[in-house]
Amino acid sequence: MNRRHFIAQSLALPFADVFGSSDISLAATKPVLIDSHVHVWKHDPVFPFAPGARPAEDASAETLLDLMKANGVARTVLIQVIHYRWDNSYLAAVLKRYPGSFAGVCRVDPTDAGAPDHLSRLTEEQGFRGVRLSPAATADGDWIRGPLMSPLWQRCSQLKVPMTLLTPVTRLPDIVPLLERNSELTVVIDHMADSPLDEPNKLELLLALARYPKVFVKISHMWSLSRQTYPYPDAEVQVRRLYDSFGAGRLMWGTDWPVSLKELSYEKAVALFRDHLGFLAWEERKQILSKTVQKVWPFGL
Repeated sequence: MNRRHFIAQSLALPFADVFGSSDISLAATKPVLIDSHVHVWKHDPVFPFAPGARPAEDASAETLLDLMKANGVARTVLIQVIHYRWDNSYLAAVLKRYPGSFAGVCRVDPTDAGAPDHLSRLTEEQGFRGVRLSPAATADGDWIRGPLMSPLWQRCSQLKVPMTLLTPVTRLPDIVPLLERNSELTVVIDHMADSPLDEPNKLELLLALARYPKVFVKISHMWSLSRQTYPYPDAEVQVRRLYDSFGAGRLMWGTDWPVSLKELSYEKAVALFRDHLGFLAWEERKQILSKTVQKVWPFGL
């Protein structure tokens, strides 16, 4: 073995456990993939769905692990699905069964004064590493401006777990006071705040949050927002605007499996971010595919 080959192989070794040891030279050229946004659920009487929830098919952790292996995804952040509402038991069981493969983001009832204590229990006893809130654009979401938010956001900050928000872009001005009062709290905006592509001025509400250095954005939902076919060039224009304001260091990809299956397969969802977005340099692509996620949810890879 000559010196050049030895160095190349040595540099590839840290990636061998992610991509398999059969082709180390190939592993050296592949970025580590960490999916920032996936849901799991399973029809199981031990973990009943919330009243009214009727998901048609399972989206189990075991199915997800097979998909991850087949597509070179090393780790995944699991977001508590609305089918269980505030009962995080199934996701807690998944985290316990597959330690190291996943990070979990729980839900708590934002209209419950006990939510901060519920979050502490879920974080300290069950290993959750974040919470997700979903304020609607209608009056039903006005609780985001209410008195219960300050103690919940403060508890997030004390626990050092990120606040993740599924929110329409028009709600973003309502979180500005909370951002101002919790400057050390990491906040993640899901799915580009679903800012509509045909109203590009609305994205300014999200771009304005770039002045807060602890705000991150998931560039998922390209498939949902686009009016064009895969790989959604019109949505790429919006991603580029976010990149220009936030930089690659505060953007992260996500498949939103299995919700995304109505438009594209898991394989194509991974490829969308891994192989397209051609304006990104190699180091910036690696940032979005794994390094940004690890700033928020460290996996130690």
